[in-house]
Amino acid sequence: MANIKNIQGLSGSDIERELSNGAKFVTFQYCISIVVMTFRRSSDIYFVRPGESTIKNSIGFTLLTLVLGWWGIPWGPIYSIGSLYINLTGGKDVTQDVLNSLQPASSQSVSQPVGQS
Repeated sequence: MANIKNIQGLSGSDIERELSNGAKFVTFQYCISIVVMTFRRSSDIYFVRPGESTIKNSIGFTLLTLVLGWWGIPWGPIYSIGSLYINLTGGKDVTQDVLNSLQPASSQSVSQPVGQS
């Protein structure tokens, strides 16, 4: 899993409290094109507190896409528009994925086919 930014100094209970108040984990996308090759990637995960703007976290990825994303043919413009849309609408919410990955393996249910032991 990617690194999680903006959780320095927070305990697990602090994070749980913030999540119950509306905080979330988000990623941003960026696109880089080199004429015939276009790369679309996701950022690390950012912890965003309730009411906090995502602009300060997404601005670098948005500018990178605006400058370097458009030049690939044909996917540069397509991926750039998609990346810009995600970044400008607050990022991709990956809170549930993060919470699922933090659960201990023993608490996740394991199903076994019927008739096998």
